Amino acid sequence: MTTAPLLLIGCGKMGGAMLAGWLAGPEADGGVHVVEPHPEGMGELARHARVTVHADAATVPDGLAPGTVVLAVKPQSMDAALVPLKRFVAPGTCFLSIAAGKTLGYFEKHLGATAAVVRAMPNTPAAVGRGITAYVANRNVSAEQKTRAQRLLEAVGEAMEAGSEDWIDAVTALSGGGPAYVFLLIETLAAAGVKAGLPEDFAMRLARATVSGSGELARQSAEPASQLRVNVTSPGGTTFEALKVLMDPADGIQPIFDQAIAAATARSKELAG
Repeated sequence: MTTAPLLLIGCGKMGGAMLAGWLAGPEADGGVHVVEPHPEGMGELARHARVTVHADAATVPDGLAPGTVVLAVKPQSMDAALVPLKRFVAPGTCFLSIAAGKTLGYFEKHLGATAAVVRAMPNTPAAVGRGITAYVANRNVSAEQKTRAQRLLEAVGEAMEAGSEDWIDAVTALSGGGPAYVFLLIETLAAAGVKAGLPEDFAMRLARATVSGSGELARQSAEPASQLRVNVTSPGGTTFEALKVLMDPADGIQPIFDQAIAAATARSKELAG
């Protein structure tokens, strides 16, 4: 059976990462039509044999019949982007959005109540194939369409279905913004190392390697993070002393992160309207 073509709207950093992932596997076997007004930023992707670039969505042929329309434009550009795409609403087409703050209800309002829509929240490690995406589908999405949406998202890392759209605001706060918190941890560790007497470049190299290596260990290990922490902590040792500060129930890292995630979740809800 011939794979239905893909239609990608927007090929910035995230759209480009996804396109590169699809072209490396079978998901792009039916070809990918890309709507991108600045194709020079796509580099070699724009010249791939399975890629057709359009400067405007209005120039995409009416008879294309894409299996999935992937919406990778900025949230503030979404209203205008959807206008020429309503003609592709059909039982065989699923709309997959990675735009923050745009709800299933928003897409149903703009595309119609019959549109099949998947709302997803990826994160920036997708650029190196190590992202994680949570997604939720509306009632019009078939099992086959949901499976394909998951495969498309897995081209840049892990993907998992959320139990409810209500989860997406917390997902945005946790994994969507999570890379920034990890990068802040690297900065913070390095700065603390400098205050302890290390040269700045030396401390930063230690911090970057420690965080990235620990992340890879957590990814590969079958043990929970709590046990990995225990494995590093000798009773009465140096790490034990540091963790007494970091795990203080009143002033430690947990109450700070509770506040941070709650603030980001609340802001996500505000942006979604």
